[in-house]
Amino acid sequence: MSISASLKAPLFATAALVGLSFGVAQAHPAVSSQPWGTTADGKAVRIVTLKNDHNVTVRVITYGGIIQSVETPDRNGHVQDVVLGFGDLKGYTVDSAKGGLFFGAMIGRYANRLAGGSFPVEGKVYHTDITAGPNALHGGKKGFDKNVWTLEKTGTNGSGAYVTLKLVSPNGDQGFPGTLTTHITYTLGDDDALALHYVATTDAPTVLNLTNHSYWNLNGEGSGSIEPEILQLNADSFTPTDSTSLPTGQIVPVAGTPLDFSKPTTIGDRLRSNDQQMMYARGYDMNWVVNGAYGQAPRLAGKVYDPRSGRSMEILTNQPGLQVYTSNSLDGGYAGISGRAYRQTDAVAFEAEHYPDSPNHPSFPTTELKPGQTFDYTTIFKFSNK
Repeated sequence: MSISASLKAPLFATAALVGLSFGVAQAHPAVSSQPWGTTADGKAVRIVTLKNDHNVTVRVITYGGIIQSVETPDRNGHVQDVVLGFGDLKGYTVDSAKGGLFFGAMIGRYANRLAGGSFPVEGKVYHTDITAGPNALHGGKKGFDKNVWTLEKTGTNGSGAYVTLKLVSPNGDQGFPGTLTTHITYTLGDDDALALHYVATTDAPTVLNLTNHSYWNLNGEGSGSIEPEILQLNADSFTPTDSTSLPTGQIVPVAGTPLDFSKPTTIGDRLRSNDQQMMYARGYDMNWVVNGAYGQAPRLAGKVYDPRSGRSMEILTNQPGLQVYTSNSLDGGYAGISGRAYRQTDAVAFEAEHYPDSPNHPSFPTTELKPGQTFDYTTIFKFSNK
């Protein structure tokens, strides 16, 4: 099946199929844009603010397509930022210079790992930079997270407040073939859902895997560990890895393992398990196979609830997999917008994507994109408080 085989319907038509109220008009959706610094090579960066009528505010910067903040109310109406990040551009560019932990970033051309930095496209082997042990991670040394995207359009409509960013990645960029044109539209609806709509085309056969790498803490940015949060995943199986985080090619049931979140389970309950998969990753950092058909309407992939704040977040996607990562590499080397240092388990990332290293595993869903095809996927983060 091609990447775009069953994704011809508009984003908001597909969203409506899963019961999200994108068709309900807002009274006062708002969008604004301001300068937000300049990169070392002189490129201007802007920050775009999306607001709805329920005190939910999302800020996106054009550097890396980064979600800089998401402010939502708790059960008592107290509004807090629930993603890890920085208060100025320098925080993100310093992170990039260190190699990157990808705070809030748009990841491409290939999210997750590629074995030895190599991948085949129509019988020819291509190479990208080794950036994580013996493998490539998140698209090479200068992936999409380290580029300044073009601010193409902002506005409001019946679906909410939105911003569209564009990036043209030339043929050979980081070793990937084909000139790739990517658009991502962030839409904040008055149903408190943040939708990320990815659309990409190429002029030559290539591989592509796009995702967002926000670190979520529903008790508030800088508030400490997410171990008390309760997670449920709509996934009966996962793709086990070796010691370098590469998938073995197997798809294994989660039943009887620490990865079984088929029922609501506190994240910290099994975080210190001596299961080999957990030891390899130093926590959770695995790809779950989301139940149901991918490439159609977004379906529920998971839900996380914080009993301290009352905040909940549903993750819906039409991607085939969901990488769940308990920020195992945060070691106190970064201080966030709150001024507090970030440490292991201070957040959890939900990276809706294709499986890691798919080009090297023909049995996995294809990530090949050819001229005339459209990569067209949607991921939705829907907030509530109880």
